[in-house]
Amino acid sequence: MNAAEQATNLELASKIATVVNLFKLQFPDAKSDLKPWQNDPETRELVDPDSIDIGFHFPGISKSWRSRSVLIQIRFHQDPITNLRRAIGIEVAGFDHRGEAWRLSTVENWNFVGESLPAAQIGEQLKQFCRQILELFNENSEV
Repeated sequence: MNAAEQATNLELASKIATVVNLFKLQFPDAKSDLKPWQNDPETRELVDPDSIDIGFHFPGISKSWRSRSVLIQIRFHQDPITNLRRAIGIEVAGFDHRGEAWRLSTVENWNFVGESLPAAQIGEQLKQFCRQILELFNENSEV
């Protein structure tokens, strides 16, 4: 779900802002997009209400990223017994003019897959960024 819609309280809004700042610290050319999803019925059916989605756009095709835009989806799960909501993983996808160029999931093995993978240094920076996001959202587990 769009990050702008998920910022329902001060704590969540602050954490979303921190995610944007962490990304822009490492990749200052990127422009953030807190509403990467269209607000139409077809798109609404595909959107995961248990995620915070943030887009980042580069000013042209980035050769090191091998994409023009990146979508970050922070996935959550609420434990029905303890009622704690935790970040359980992050999905990152890079897009170019043809569509999805590559994907990274922290849910399984943290490997990149796709036709046109980002440079190794970018990949390592992106994995570190994902670790920071998981720490941020799970430090008190009441997101």
